[in-house]
Amino acid sequence: MIKEVKDIYIVLSQTGTALSRALKVITGAEYNHASICLDETLSELYSFGRINPMNPVIGGFVRESKNYGTFKRFSNTQIVVIKRQVPDEVYKNMQRYLCMMYEHRKEFGYNYPGLFLAAAKIHFSARKRFYCSEFVRYILLKFGLKEAELLDDIVKPIDFLKLKGWNVVYKGDMQLYITPHARGWLPKICL
Repeated sequence: MIKEVKDIYIVLSQTGTALSRALKVITGAEYNHASICLDETLSELYSFGRINPMNPVIGGFVRESKNYGTFKRFSNTQIVVIKRQVPDEVYKNMQRYLCMMYEHRKEFGYNYPGLFLAAAKIHFSARKRFYCSEFVRYILLKFGLKEAELLDDIVKPIDFLKLKGWNVVYKGDMQLYITPHARGWLPKICL
């Protein structure tokens, strides 16, 4: 019997916001934001970032898309998309968990101390609080993707490019990203 598998995606981005430009100077990294996505169209990405695209100060758990929010506001966003196959059961459990988090998004907050201390190479975690790459690593570990164990506790978005078993499927302008399935069909992960 053949086990069903599905693809999951990590999207690394550089929006050009003042914060992302500052992080680029500090880290020297080309990409300074990380999101996780469960479909190739990138219609729904999950991360910790700006709740309101106009306000860089208030952050939390967000659902992102090139069609709305921060990515729409900063339309010159550059991305790299990596993917990996997971068993169907892992995919469905991850999907349920992300939807549950989104339903209860007000219970989660942005890990500002963790982000600032990470710049000083000090790890700080807080219950129900994450910064973007810390969250993506957490999701990978929670659902048994062992390669994430090799990432440091202080994880930068660019570190995901080092993961074994993940393949780069796109690099370039987010607004130009398209897949054969994306033409007119945008699945919703959480209804």
